[in-house]
Amino acid sequence: MDGSMTISPSRRALGSLSAVAAGVLTTLSAAPFGLWWLAPVAAGLLYAGLHRLSPRQAAWRGWCYGLGLFGSGTSWVYVSIHDYGYTGVPLALALTGLFVAALALFFAVTLGLYRRLAGPRLSVLSFAGAWVLGEALRTWLFTGFPWLLLGSGQVDSPLAAWAPIGGVYLLSLIVALTGALGVEVLRRSWLALPPLAALWLVPLALPAQWTAPAGDPLRVALLQGNLPQLIKWTPEGQRVAANTYLSLTASLDDDLDLVIWPEAALPMLEEQARPILERARTLLPPDTALVTGILQRDGAGRFYNSVIEVGDEDAYRKRHLVPFGEYLPLESLLRGAIAFFDLPMPTMTPGPDAQSPLRVAGTRLGNAICYEIIYADLVARQARRSAAILTVSNDTWFGASIGPLQHLQMARLRALENGRPVIRATSNGVTALIDSRGRITARAPQFQEAVLTGEVVPRQGLTPFSRTGSWPVWAPAALLVLPGLRLRRHREP
Repeated sequence: MDGSMTISPSRRALGSLSAVAAGVLTTLSAAPFGLWWLAPVAAGLLYAGLHRLSPRQAAWRGWCYGLGLFGSGTSWVYVSIHDYGYTGVPLALALTGLFVAALALFFAVTLGLYRRLAGPRLSVLSFAGAWVLGEALRTWLFTGFPWLLLGSGQVDSPLAAWAPIGGVYLLSLIVALTGALGVEVLRRSWLALPPLAALWLVPLALPAQWTAPAGDPLRVALLQGNLPQLIKWTPEGQRVAANTYLSLTASLDDDLDLVIWPEAALPMLEEQARPILERARTLLPPDTALVTGILQRDGAGRFYNSVIEVGDEDAYRKRHLVPFGEYLPLESLLRGAIAFFDLPMPTMTPGPDAQSPLRVAGTRLGNAICYEIIYADLVARQARRSAAILTVSNDTWFGASIGPLQHLQMARLRALENGRPVIRATSNGVTALIDSRGRITARAPQFQEAVLTGEVVPRQGLTPFSRTGSWPVWAPAALLVLPGLRLRRHREP
Protein backbone atom coordinates (compact mmCIF):
# COMPACT_ATOMS: atom_id res chain seq x y z
CA MET A 1 0.00 0.00 0.00
CA ASP A 2 1.13 3.56 -0.65
CA GLY A 3 0.34 4.68 2.87
CA SER A 4 -1.22 7.92 1.70
CA MET A 5 -4.74 8.86 2.63
CA THR A 6 -7.53 10.75 0.98
CA ILE A 7 -7.22 14.44 1.84
CA SER A 8 -9.99 16.97 1.46
CA PRO A 9 -9.53 19.87 -0.98
CA SER A 10 -9.42 22.36 1.87
CA ARG A 11 -6.62 20.42 3.61
CA ARG A 12 -4.73 20.14 0.32
CA ALA A 13 -4.99 23.91 -0.15
CA LEU A 14 -3.83 24.50 3.40
CA GLY A 15 -0.90 22.14 2.87
CA SER A 16 0.09 23.97 -0.32
CA LEU A 17 -0.01 27.32 1.45
CA SER A 18 2.06 25.96 4.34
CA ALA A 19 4.66 24.73 1.81
CA VAL A 20 4.83 28.18 0.20
CA ALA A 21 5.18 29.68 3.69
CA ALA A 22 7.99 27.23 4.46
CA GLY A 23 9.82 28.46 1.38
CA VAL A 24 9.48 32.06 2.53
CA LEU A 25 10.71 31.08 6.01
CA THR A 26 13.83 29.59 4.42
CA THR A 27 14.51 32.91 2.70
CA LEU A 28 14.07 34.69 6.03
CA SER A 29 16.62 32.35 7.60
CA ALA A 30 19.30 33.71 5.26
CA ALA A 31 20.74 37.18 4.68
CA PRO A 32 19.79 39.94 5.02
CA PHE A 33 17.18 38.80 7.56
CA GLY A 34 19.43 36.41 9.49
CA LEU A 35 16.63 34.48 11.24
CA TRP A 36 18.64 31.26 11.02
CA TRP A 37 16.36 29.38 13.42
CA LEU A 38 13.56 29.52 10.84
CA ALA A 39 15.35 27.05 8.54
CA PRO A 40 14.63 23.96 10.69
CA VAL A 41 11.09 25.27 11.22
CA ALA A 42 10.65 25.37 7.44
CA ALA A 43 12.01 21.83 7.06
CA GLY A 44 9.71 20.62 9.82
CA LEU A 45 6.66 22.18 8.15
CA LEU A 46 7.36 20.21 4.99
CA TYR A 47 8.16 16.95 6.77
CA ALA A 48 5.11 17.03 9.04
CA GLY A 49 2.50 16.32 6.40
CA LEU A 50 4.41 14.21 3.89
CA HIS A 51 3.48 10.79 5.27
CA ARG A 52 -0.19 11.38 4.33
CA LEU A 53 0.55 12.26 0.70
CA SER A 54 0.85 10.26 -2.47
CA PRO A 55 4.07 10.76 -4.47
CA ARG A 56 2.24 13.12 -6.85
CA GLN A 57 0.85 15.16 -3.96
CA ALA A 58 4.29 15.27 -2.34
CA ALA A 59 5.78 16.52 -5.61
CA TRP A 60 3.18 19.29 -5.71
CA ARG A 61 3.99 20.16 -2.10
CA GLY A 62 7.67 20.37 -2.99
CA TRP A 63 6.94 22.58 -5.99
CA CYS A 64 4.93 24.94 -3.77
CA TYR A 65 7.87 25.12 -1.37
CA GLY A 66 10.15 26.01 -4.28
CA LEU A 67 7.76 28.75 -5.40
CA GLY A 68 7.87 30.26 -1.92
CA LEU A 69 11.65 29.95 -1.64
CA PHE A 70 12.69 31.29 -5.02
CA GLY A 71 9.78 33.69 -5.38
CA SER A 72 10.88 35.44 -2.21
CA GLY A 73 14.61 34.72 -2.25
CA THR A 74 15.59 35.35 -5.88
CA SER A 75 13.46 38.39 -6.60
CA TRP A 76 16.68 40.08 -7.73
CA VAL A 77 16.33 38.20 -11.03
CA TYR A 78 13.57 40.65 -11.94
CA VAL A 79 15.96 43.56 -11.33
CA SER A 80 18.55 42.06 -13.66
CA ILE A 81 16.01 41.36 -16.39
CA HIS A 82 14.00 44.59 -16.17
CA ASP A 83 16.45 47.26 -15.01
CA TYR A 84 19.54 46.06 -16.88
CA GLY A 85 18.10 43.77 -19.53
CA TYR A 86 15.95 46.45 -21.21
CA THR A 87 12.85 44.30 -20.78
CA GLY A 88 9.34 45.65 -20.14
CA VAL A 89 7.52 44.92 -16.90
CA PRO A 90 5.09 42.24 -18.22
CA LEU A 91 7.81 40.25 -19.96
CA ALA A 92 10.26 40.68 -17.06
CA LEU A 93 7.62 39.37 -14.65
CA ALA A 94 6.89 36.45 -16.98
CA LEU A 95 10.57 35.52 -17.33
CA THR A 96 11.12 35.81 -13.59
CA GLY A 97 8.07 33.65 -12.95
CA LEU A 98 9.35 31.05 -15.42
CA PHE A 99 12.74 31.06 -13.69
CA VAL A 100 11.13 30.54 -10.27
CA ALA A 101 8.74 27.84 -11.50
CA ALA A 102 11.56 25.93 -13.21
CA LEU A 103 13.81 25.98 -10.15
CA ALA A 104 10.91 24.86 -7.96
CA LEU A 105 10.84 21.60 -9.95
CA PHE A 106 13.96 20.47 -8.08
CA PHE A 107 11.93 20.27 -4.88
CA ALA A 108 9.06 18.59 -6.71
CA VAL A 109 11.44 15.85 -7.84
CA THR A 110 13.06 15.57 -4.40
CA LEU A 111 9.86 15.20 -2.38
CA GLY A 112 8.05 13.19 -5.04
CA LEU A 113 10.82 10.58 -5.17
CA TYR A 114 11.19 10.63 -1.39
CA ARG A 115 7.51 9.82 -0.98
CA ARG A 116 7.59 7.14 -3.66
CA LEU A 117 10.64 5.38 -2.28
CA ALA A 118 10.68 6.01 1.46
CA GLY A 119 8.30 4.37 3.87
CA PRO A 120 7.51 5.17 7.50
CA ARG A 121 10.50 3.23 8.80
CA LEU A 122 13.23 5.74 9.72
CA SER A 123 11.53 8.41 7.61
CA VAL A 124 13.48 11.14 9.45
CA LEU A 125 16.74 9.86 7.97
CA SER A 126 15.24 9.34 4.54
CA PHE A 127 13.83 12.87 4.49
CA ALA A 128 17.16 14.50 5.41
CA GLY A 129 19.13 12.32 3.01
CA ALA A 130 16.74 13.01 0.15
CA TRP A 131 16.92 16.74 0.87
CA VAL A 132 20.71 16.82 0.55
CA LEU A 133 20.67 14.70 -2.60
CA GLY A 134 18.20 17.19 -4.08
CA GLU A 135 20.56 20.05 -3.24
CA ALA A 136 23.46 18.15 -4.81
CA LEU A 137 21.39 17.72 -7.97
CA ARG A 138 20.57 21.43 -8.01
CA THR A 139 24.26 22.24 -7.64
CA TRP A 140 25.35 20.46 -10.81
CA LEU A 141 22.44 19.85 -13.19
CA PHE A 142 22.21 22.35 -16.08
CA THR A 143 25.39 24.13 -14.79
CA GLY A 144 23.88 24.32 -11.29
CA PHE A 145 22.28 26.91 -9.04
CA PRO A 146 23.26 26.29 -5.38
CA TRP A 147 21.65 29.52 -4.19
CA LEU A 148 19.69 29.49 -0.92
CA LEU A 149 20.71 26.00 0.14
CA LEU A 150 19.04 25.10 3.42
CA GLY A 151 22.30 25.38 5.35
CA SER A 152 23.45 28.68 3.82
CA GLY A 153 21.87 30.83 6.52
CA GLN A 154 23.61 29.00 9.40
CA VAL A 155 26.89 30.91 9.27
CA ASP A 156 25.91 32.80 12.45
CA SER A 157 24.06 29.97 14.19
CA PRO A 158 25.35 27.48 16.80
CA LEU A 159 25.54 24.93 13.97
CA ALA A 160 28.24 26.94 12.17
CA ALA A 161 31.01 24.87 13.79
CA TRP A 162 29.93 21.93 11.58
CA ALA A 163 30.86 23.87 8.40
CA PRO A 164 34.64 23.19 8.47
CA ILE A 165 33.85 19.49 8.81
CA GLY A 166 31.32 18.94 6.04
CA GLY A 167 30.54 22.29 4.46
CA VAL A 168 27.16 23.72 3.54
CA TYR A 169 25.67 20.32 2.66
CA LEU A 170 26.38 18.98 6.14
CA LEU A 171 24.65 22.07 7.52
CA SER A 172 21.67 21.37 5.24
CA LEU A 173 21.59 17.75 6.40
CA ILE A 174 21.62 18.80 10.06
CA VAL A 175 18.96 21.47 9.54
CA ALA A 176 16.70 18.99 7.73
CA LEU A 177 17.27 16.41 10.49
CA THR A 178 16.52 19.05 13.12
CA GLY A 179 13.22 19.92 11.48
CA ALA A 180 12.14 16.30 11.09
CA LEU A 181 13.29 15.25 14.57
CA GLY A 182 11.53 18.28 16.04
CA VAL A 183 8.28 17.13 14.47
CA GLU A 184 8.76 13.65 15.94
CA VAL A 185 9.38 15.16 19.38
CA LEU A 186 6.15 17.15 19.06
CA ARG A 187 4.45 13.84 18.24
CA ARG A 188 5.82 12.62 21.58
CA SER A 189 8.32 10.29 20.02
CA TRP A 190 10.88 10.86 22.76
CA LEU A 191 13.52 8.70 21.11
CA ALA A 192 14.05 11.61 18.71
CA LEU A 193 15.16 13.92 21.51
CA PRO A 194 18.72 12.59 22.16
CA PRO A 195 19.88 12.79 18.52
CA LEU A 196 18.25 16.22 18.19
CA ALA A 197 20.15 17.46 21.25
CA ALA A 198 23.40 15.93 19.99
CA LEU A 199 23.21 17.78 16.68
CA TRP A 200 23.19 21.10 18.55
CA LEU A 201 25.48 20.25 21.47
CA VAL A 202 28.36 18.58 19.60
CA PRO A 203 29.42 21.91 17.99
CA LEU A 204 30.29 23.17 21.49
CA ALA A 205 33.11 20.61 21.59
CA LEU A 206 34.43 21.24 18.06
CA PRO A 207 37.59 23.32 17.45
CA ALA A 208 37.06 27.05 16.92
CA GLN A 209 39.93 27.08 14.40
CA TRP A 210 41.26 24.34 12.12
CA THR A 211 44.01 26.44 10.51
CA ALA A 212 46.89 28.59 11.76
CA PRO A 213 48.41 31.94 10.73
CA ALA A 214 50.99 31.73 7.94
CA GLY A 215 53.22 34.78 8.02
CA ASP A 216 52.62 38.47 8.52
CA PRO A 217 49.26 40.10 7.74
CA LEU A 218 48.76 41.62 4.31
CA ARG A 219 47.77 45.27 4.18
CA VAL A 220 45.18 45.46 1.40
CA ALA A 221 43.01 48.10 -0.27
CA LEU A 222 39.82 47.22 -2.17
CA LEU A 223 38.53 49.81 -4.65
CA GLN A 224 34.79 50.13 -5.26
CA GLY A 225 34.03 52.38 -8.24
CA ASN A 226 30.21 52.36 -8.04
CA LEU A 227 29.86 52.85 -11.80
CA PRO A 228 26.40 52.95 -13.43
CA GLN A 229 25.78 49.58 -15.07
CA LEU A 230 23.59 51.00 -17.85
CA ILE A 231 26.49 53.02 -19.34
CA LYS A 232 29.36 50.80 -18.22
CA TRP A 233 30.03 49.21 -21.62
CA THR A 234 29.68 52.42 -23.62
CA PRO A 235 32.64 54.66 -24.58
CA GLU A 236 31.50 57.11 -21.91
CA GLY A 237 31.38 54.33 -19.33
CA GLN A 238 34.90 53.25 -20.25
CA ARG A 239 36.21 56.78 -19.73
CA VAL A 240 34.41 57.11 -16.41
CA ALA A 241 35.76 53.73 -15.23
CA ALA A 242 39.35 54.59 -16.16
CA ASN A 243 39.19 58.01 -14.47
CA THR A 244 37.48 56.62 -11.35
CA TYR A 245 39.91 53.78 -10.69
CA LEU A 246 42.97 55.86 -11.50
CA SER A 247 41.75 58.57 -9.11
CA LEU A 248 41.03 56.07 -6.32
CA THR A 249 44.43 54.44 -6.82
CA ALA A 250 46.20 57.78 -6.67
CA SER A 251 44.56 58.50 -3.30
CA LEU A 252 46.01 55.42 -1.58
CA ASP A 253 48.66 55.36 1.13
CA ASP A 254 52.09 53.92 0.38
CA ASP A 255 52.10 51.21 3.07
CA LEU A 256 50.03 48.65 1.15
CA ASP A 257 50.95 45.15 0.04
CA LEU A 258 48.02 44.64 -2.31
CA VAL A 259 45.51 46.80 -4.21
CA ILE A 260 42.49 45.12 -5.77
CA TRP A 261 40.08 46.37 -8.44
CA PRO A 262 36.82 44.38 -8.85
CA GLU A 263 35.48 42.17 -11.63
CA ALA A 264 35.74 43.87 -15.06
CA ALA A 265 36.65 47.12 -13.31
CA LEU A 266 37.66 48.49 -16.70
CA PRO A 267 34.90 47.49 -19.17
CA MET A 268 37.25 46.65 -22.01
CA LEU A 269 39.67 43.95 -23.10
CA GLU A 270 43.04 43.68 -21.41
CA GLU A 271 44.79 44.71 -24.60
CA GLN A 272 42.77 47.95 -24.63
CA ALA A 273 43.18 48.50 -20.89
CA ARG A 274 46.94 47.95 -20.80
CA PRO A 275 47.94 51.66 -20.97
CA ILE A 276 45.49 52.48 -18.14
CA LEU A 277 46.75 49.59 -16.02
CA GLU A 278 50.38 50.61 -16.61
CA ARG A 279 49.49 54.16 -15.56
CA ALA A 280 47.83 52.80 -12.40
CA ARG A 281 50.92 50.74 -11.65
CA THR A 282 53.11 53.86 -11.66
CA LEU A 283 50.85 55.41 -9.01
CA LEU A 284 51.81 52.68 -6.53
CA PRO A 285 55.10 51.84 -4.82
CA PRO A 286 57.15 49.16 -6.62
CA ASP A 287 56.50 46.58 -3.90
CA THR A 288 52.69 47.04 -3.93
CA ALA A 289 50.88 44.52 -6.14
CA LEU A 290 47.87 45.54 -8.26
CA VAL A 291 45.26 42.90 -9.04
CA THR A 292 42.17 43.45 -11.20
CA GLY A 293 39.34 41.64 -12.84
CA ILE A 294 39.63 42.01 -16.61
CA LEU A 295 38.35 40.54 -19.88
CA GLN A 296 40.98 38.70 -21.88
CA ARG A 297 41.12 37.46 -25.47
CA ASP A 298 43.43 34.67 -26.57
CA GLY A 299 45.06 34.07 -29.92
CA ALA A 300 42.10 32.00 -31.11
CA GLY A 301 39.65 34.85 -30.45
CA ARG A 302 38.13 33.30 -27.31
CA PHE A 303 37.11 35.63 -24.47
CA TYR A 304 37.67 35.00 -20.77
CA ASN A 305 36.51 36.64 -17.55
CA SER A 306 39.82 36.80 -15.70
CA VAL A 307 41.78 38.02 -12.71
CA ILE A 308 45.36 39.19 -13.27
CA GLU A 309 48.20 40.81 -11.39
CA VAL A 310 49.24 43.81 -13.45
CA GLY A 311 52.74 43.24 -14.79
CA ASP A 312 52.55 39.45 -14.43
CA GLU A 313 51.59 36.99 -17.15
CA ASP A 314 49.68 34.59 -14.86
CA ALA A 315 45.89 34.80 -14.87
CA TYR A 316 42.95 33.02 -13.32
CA ARG A 317 40.15 32.49 -15.85
CA LYS A 318 36.63 31.97 -14.61
CA ARG A 319 35.56 28.35 -14.94
CA HIS A 320 31.89 28.44 -13.99
CA LEU A 321 30.05 30.90 -16.22
CA VAL A 322 26.63 32.47 -15.64
CA PRO A 323 23.98 31.47 -18.22
CA PHE A 324 22.45 34.52 -19.95
CA GLY A 325 25.01 36.77 -18.24
CA GLU A 326 28.30 35.47 -19.70
CA TYR A 327 27.06 33.13 -22.38
CA LEU A 328 23.73 32.49 -24.06
CA PRO A 329 22.38 28.92 -24.12
CA LEU A 330 20.84 28.04 -27.50
CA GLU A 331 22.37 31.23 -28.85
CA SER A 332 21.34 30.62 -32.46
CA LEU A 333 17.68 30.51 -31.38
CA LEU A 334 17.59 33.19 -28.66
CA ARG A 335 20.00 35.86 -29.85
CA GLY A 336 17.97 38.89 -30.97
CA ALA A 337 14.65 37.50 -29.75
CA ILE A 338 14.43 40.12 -26.97
CA ALA A 339 16.84 42.75 -25.68
CA PHE A 340 17.61 40.69 -22.57
CA PHE A 341 19.32 38.06 -24.72
CA ASP A 342 21.66 40.57 -26.37
CA LEU A 343 24.66 40.51 -24.05
CA PRO A 344 26.51 43.83 -23.57
CA MET A 345 29.88 42.06 -23.74
CA PRO A 346 31.43 39.18 -25.69
CA THR A 347 30.36 35.62 -25.01
CA MET A 348 32.79 34.13 -22.50
CA THR A 349 34.68 30.83 -22.67
CA PRO A 350 35.17 28.86 -19.45
CA GLY A 351 38.71 28.63 -18.16
CA PRO A 352 40.43 25.27 -17.64
CA ASP A 353 39.46 23.16 -14.64
CA ALA A 354 42.99 22.81 -13.24
CA GLN A 355 44.24 26.31 -12.44
CA SER A 356 46.76 27.21 -9.78
CA PRO A 357 46.14 30.03 -7.33
CA LEU A 358 47.81 33.33 -8.20
CA ARG A 359 50.96 34.17 -6.23
CA VAL A 360 50.57 37.82 -5.27
CA ALA A 361 52.54 39.86 -2.71
CA GLY A 362 54.29 36.67 -1.61
CA THR A 363 50.98 34.94 -0.86
CA ARG A 364 49.01 32.35 -2.81
CA LEU A 365 45.46 33.61 -3.42
CA GLY A 366 42.75 31.15 -4.40
CA ASN A 367 40.30 32.69 -6.83
CA ALA A 368 36.55 32.72 -7.36
CA ILE A 369 35.07 35.25 -9.75
CA CYS A 370 31.59 36.48 -8.81
CA TYR A 371 29.12 33.56 -9.13
CA GLU A 372 31.86 30.97 -8.48
CA ILE A 373 31.95 31.78 -4.76
CA ILE A 374 28.59 30.01 -4.28
CA TYR A 375 30.14 26.66 -5.37
CA ALA A 376 31.59 25.16 -2.19
CA ASP A 377 33.67 22.46 -3.87
CA LEU A 378 35.15 24.77 -6.47
CA VAL A 379 36.34 27.11 -3.70
CA ALA A 380 37.63 24.20 -1.60
CA ARG A 381 39.85 23.06 -4.48
CA GLN A 382 41.39 26.55 -4.62
CA ALA A 383 41.71 26.75 -0.83
CA ARG A 384 43.81 23.58 -0.63
CA ARG A 385 46.70 25.36 -2.35
CA SER A 386 46.24 28.90 -1.09
CA ALA A 387 46.57 31.00 2.06
CA ALA A 388 43.57 33.26 1.34
CA ILE A 389 40.65 33.44 -1.09
CA LEU A 390 40.12 36.37 -3.44
CA THR A 391 36.70 36.91 -4.98
CA VAL A 392 35.98 39.82 -7.31
CA SER A 393 32.41 40.53 -8.36
CA ASN A 394 30.11 42.91 -10.19
CA ASP A 395 26.95 42.83 -8.07
CA THR A 396 25.57 45.89 -9.84
CA TRP A 397 23.27 43.48 -11.69
CA PHE A 398 21.41 42.86 -8.43
CA GLY A 399 20.46 46.52 -7.96
CA ALA A 400 19.18 47.48 -4.50
CA SER A 401 17.84 43.98 -3.86
CA ILE A 402 18.69 41.33 -1.27
CA GLY A 403 20.94 39.54 -3.79
CA PRO A 404 24.29 41.18 -2.84
CA LEU A 405 23.72 40.44 0.84
CA GLN A 406 22.94 36.80 0.10
CA HIS A 407 26.07 36.67 -2.07
CA LEU A 408 28.15 38.09 0.78
CA GLN A 409 26.77 35.51 3.21
CA MET A 410 27.83 32.68 0.92
CA ALA A 411 31.33 34.17 0.72
CA ARG A 412 31.41 34.18 4.53
CA LEU A 413 30.44 30.50 4.56
CA ARG A 414 33.27 29.66 2.14
CA ALA A 415 35.70 31.34 4.57
CA LEU A 416 34.34 29.30 7.47
CA GLU A 417 34.34 26.02 5.52
CA ASN A 418 37.99 26.37 4.52
CA GLY A 419 39.51 28.27 7.43
CA ARG A 420 40.72 30.92 4.99
CA PRO A 421 40.16 34.67 4.95
CA VAL A 422 38.15 35.92 1.99
CA ILE A 423 38.94 39.21 0.25
CA ARG A 424 35.80 40.39 -1.55
CA ALA A 425 36.09 43.31 -4.01
CA THR A 426 32.90 44.37 -5.79
CA SER A 427 31.81 47.14 -8.13
CA ASN A 428 29.18 48.70 -5.85
CA GLY A 429 28.94 46.44 -2.79
CA VAL A 430 29.18 44.52 -0.71
CA THR A 431 32.97 44.97 -0.63
CA ALA A 432 34.33 43.31 2.52
CA LEU A 433 37.17 41.59 4.33
CA ILE A 434 36.19 38.29 5.98
CA ASP A 435 38.35 36.40 8.46
CA SER A 436 38.95 32.65 8.59
CA ARG A 437 35.94 32.14 10.88
CA GLY A 438 33.54 33.81 8.47
CA ARG A 439 33.35 37.09 10.38
CA ILE A 440 33.32 40.43 8.56
CA THR A 441 36.27 42.51 9.79
CA ALA A 442 35.81 45.48 7.44
CA ARG A 443 33.06 46.49 5.04
CA ALA A 444 32.48 49.34 2.58
CA PRO A 445 29.09 51.02 2.22
CA GLN A 446 26.96 49.92 -0.71
CA PHE A 447 26.22 52.15 -3.69
CA GLN A 448 29.08 54.54 -2.93
CA GLU A 449 32.49 55.13 -4.43
CA ALA A 450 34.79 53.84 -1.71
CA VAL A 451 38.20 52.52 -0.71
CA LEU A 452 38.26 49.76 1.91
CA THR A 453 41.58 49.11 3.64
CA GLY A 454 42.46 46.53 6.23
CA GLU A 455 44.64 43.57 7.14
CA VAL A 456 44.28 39.98 6.03
CA VAL A 457 46.06 37.17 7.88
CA PRO A 458 47.12 34.31 5.53
CA ARG A 459 46.39 30.84 6.90
CA GLN A 460 47.98 27.40 6.62
CA GLY A 461 46.59 23.94 7.29
CA LEU A 462 43.37 22.44 6.00
CA THR A 463 39.91 21.90 7.42
CA PRO A 464 38.33 18.46 6.94
CA PHE A 465 36.03 19.99 4.32
CA SER A 466 38.93 21.53 2.37
CA ARG A 467 40.57 18.11 2.20
CA THR A 468 37.58 16.15 0.97
CA GLY A 469 34.92 18.49 -0.40
CA SER A 470 31.25 17.49 -0.29
CA TRP A 471 31.45 13.80 -1.25
CA PRO A 472 31.67 12.57 2.37
CA VAL A 473 28.27 14.20 2.94
CA TRP A 474 26.61 13.32 -0.36
CA ALA A 475 27.48 9.62 -0.07
CA PRO A 476 26.06 9.18 3.47
CA ALA A 477 23.02 11.20 2.40
CA ALA A 478 22.34 8.52 -0.19
CA LEU A 479 22.80 5.83 2.46
CA LEU A 480 20.37 7.60 4.78
CA VAL A 481 17.61 7.06 2.23
CA LEU A 482 18.15 3.31 2.22
CA PRO A 483 16.63 2.41 5.63
CA GLY A 484 13.29 3.79 4.56
CA LEU A 485 13.15 2.22 1.12
CA ARG A 486 10.12 0.06 0.40
CA LEU A 487 10.60 -3.08 -1.58
CA ARG A 488 8.23 -3.37 -4.51
CA ARG A 489 7.02 -6.76 -3.36
CA HIS A 490 5.57 -5.10 -0.26
CA ARG A 491 3.43 -2.76 -2.29
CA GLU A 492 0.05 -3.46 -3.60
CA PRO A 493 -0.38 -3.02 -7.36
